Order: sequence, then C-alpha cells, then structure tokens
Amino acid sequence: MTWVPPERPDWVKAINAGLIHPMTETAQRAFSVSGLMAEAAATQGRAGCSPSSFGDDSFLEPLGVAVRALEEEAELTILGRWMTRRFLLRLLQVRLQLVDYVNEDPGVLDEQIVEPLFVVGAPRTGTTILHNLLAQDPRHRAPEGWELLRPVPPPTEEGFAADARIALADEELQLPQAVSSGLLRIHEYSGRMYKECLSSMSIAFRSEEFISRYHTPSYVTWLQGCDMKPAYETHRLVLQVLQRRMPTTRWVLKSPVHLHSLPDLLDVFPDAHVVVTHRDPLTILSSVTSLIATLRWAFSDRVDVGELARYHADLYHGDLDRLVDTALPLDRVHHIHYTDLLADPLATVSALYDRFGWDLTGGAESRMTTYNADHPQNRHGVHTYNFDGLGLDAARERARFARYINHFNVAPTRFMSTL
Repeated sequence: MTWVPPERPDWVKAINAGLIHPMTETAQRAFSVSGLMAEAAATQGRAGCSPSSFGDDSFLEPLGVAVRALEEEAELTILGRWMTRRFLLRLLQVRLQLVDYVNEDPGVLDEQIVEPLFVVGAPRTGTTILHNLLAQDPRHRAPEGWELLRPVPPPTEEGFAADARIALADEELQLPQAVSSGLLRIHEYSGRMYKECLSSMSIAFRSEEFISRYHTPSYVTWLQGCDMKPAYETHRLVLQVLQRRMPTTRWVLKSPVHLHSLPDLLDVFPDAHVVVTHRDPLTILSSVTSLIATLRWAFSDRVDVGELARYHADLYHGDLDRLVDTALPLDRVHHIHYTDLLADPLATVSALYDRFGWDLTGGAESRMTTYNADHPQNRHGVHTYNFDGLGLDAARERARFARYINHFNVAPTRFMSTL
C-alpha cells in the first residue's frame, strides 16, 4: 500500500487555484529576511527597529537559509505560502517580545528550571502518550500549545484558562488539519493541548519544524551541521518566562528532536531527567513517513514518500546508533518500550516514578487513569500505514538497525499497522 494524498476540501482548492484574491496577493509576496523582519516589527508597533531588537544575531543565518529554501525548494501552494508567512512572522514577533520582556524584567533570567523531565525517543514511539499522562500529575507542568507559540507576557493562574492567545494558537495549529484532512487521525493539535519543545526552539530558527512541514534540503543540510545550543537556550528562556508568574515544581517536556542533540540538551539543562521511548524502527519509519507526508500535503503539492522514507531511515539510523553510545547520566535516565506503555500505561508510569525515586500519589494516578479513559486511541479515526509502500528494503533496514534493536531489546512488529 502506497501513501495516497487525502482529498482537499473545496475551499482549499479554490484558494490554491488563486480564486481568493486577497490571500493570493499576500501569498505572492516574496520571503526575505529584511522584509519579514520589517513586517514583524511593524505589527508590533516597532517599525524601523534595528536587527538587534530581535536579540543576538544567531537567528539570522538559519532564517536566511530557511527563507531561501522556502522560495527555491519547497514548492508551496498559495495557501501553503500564506500559512508559512504567518508562521515566520509569528516567530519574529515572539523574538521581539522576548527581548522586550527581558529588558523590562531582567530578573526572569534568574528563574531556575529545576530537574525538568524530558521525554525523548524517535517519533511514533509513544512520546505523546507518555507526556500527556505525566502532565496529569498536579506537581508537574507541561507547556500547552498556546504557551509555546506565544509565551509573552507570562501567563497567570487567574487568567490562564481564558487567555486570548489560546484562540490564536487554535487557529494556527488547527488550520493544517483542516487543509490536509488525514492529519487529525495521526496527530491532533490545538492551543490547549500539551506541546513539544521544538515549538519554542523554532523561535531560534533551528528546528525540525521547518523540515517536517517543508521540502527544504538545503536547510536540512545546514541544520544537521549547526550548533543547536542557541535553540536550547531559547527554549530555556521561554520556560523561564512561562514560570515567572506561575508556581512550577517540575517541567515535563517532550520532543523526538532531542534525540539529535542530547549533549546540547544536557549542557543547557544539566540536572534534567531523561526518558527514552523505544519501538521497532521499521514501524517508526512507516508511521513517521505517513505523518510527515500528510503534514507536507497541507503546504505543497510536492510530496515524495520515497524521499521522505530514505531521509528518515538515515536520520534515525544515526540517532539510534548514537543512542547506544551516548553516555547518559545513569541515575537520571529511564527507558520505556512502546508495547509496554500501550499494554499497561499506569504500570509503565509507576516504574518510571520508582526509577527516579518519586512518589506516585493516589491523586496523580487517578487523574492519569481518567485522562487515559477519556482519550482512547483512534478516537479521530484509524491511522493506517505500511512499510511496503516506502520503497525501502526491509531486510537491509532491519540489518542497519540491528545494533540498536539488540542493545535495547526492541521487539519487531508487523509492517502493516495502525496507530
């Protein structure tokens, strides 16, 4: 079975055909570093401000690489360009807001991010399931989508649930789901859902978000060779801002992208606890390729599943092989298998707490049980994917991942699967 692009709604077809003229005019405007910065500044009432108003210049090179790739490689539809422009402007607006906030309240830089828990692991290995469960512990705080998209000003307990930024985040996060109708079955997004770290790392323009959404091979090459520390420092600053006016005991965070940069993560968050999730790599390749193909379909007519599969096979072969060799702090790392998590989520979480010497209270366990019951798998439909349609040789890939599979005792699963 080969991946088939989902049918686009009629309104999406009309926009991409150029029938919605104001949107078309906006979409046709070129992406450029200077133009985007000027537009972002104008929206914040800062017309004419200098590049230094956006913070240190570490973001300029990746922004330049990204916008060139978006113009020359991504082959965006009209709607794809329109959504991408709003995405880039929002990131630049937030950079301005962060700089202004730190200038107004420099004490925010003294906020301590104490022993955060990071859920890492390749995509489609249960990171979201585990993250959602851990977030139910009242002693934990997991950032919601709207917080990572628009962290300034810091939220407060009194205004949290009614913050106007929730609607803005809903609009941005849910639009790709409406454009590419199969996306909701695979991964749900909204402003009040827990969000992964790459959303704040994107503010540094060093993020796999630009790769997941777009065909940008030159940006891929740049990102794989860059220093990721500025992205983690930006992530830390966002967390410092978010906890400035709200009590926070422990942040519970997650993103598969951390597999690429574990040394940088531990450099910026030296007392972090790390939970690594594991699943059969061939199933990972099947599921993540389906996800990324469906996501890219929201932005472009150009979706090459074979190319995506080869990219992910190389990427995660490198990541998972390095994981075998990476010297993680033994007293602060725990490993979880996807099959165990699905079979008994509460027992799996309990084992994690035991590993770190934490107390799983009855109240936290009850909340986790309720959350799990209220959020069954496949509630938005079944995500079906198949290794056979990737154009990869199963025996060759199984051999490439053998070192990882054997080291972490990862059981193989059927190629035809649902998630």
